[in-house]
Amino acid sequence: MRCTIAGHSFHLHPSDIERVMAGVDPETVQGYFVEIGPHKYPVKQVGALVTGQGRADFTAAEIRVALTRLGFTCGSVS
Repeated sequence: MRCTIAGHSFHLHPSDIERVMAGVDPETVQGYFVEIGPHKYPVKQVGALVTGQGRADFTAAEIRVALTRLGFTCGSVS
């Protein structure tokens, strides 16, 4: 699937996300999260690792939209 995040185009597939996040320990979720396998990751953590961009370069909403379109479950702690 083609996604635009912070003005950059990416071609992502759910297996790409799962591969990048395999073996990565989730940080503490304080806002929005995405479920990948048995873990809940902060969406900004996933976005930074998948895109290679700094966390300040994109919004949590951009990543949530992309991950939801890829079939992942997103939510918030509140």
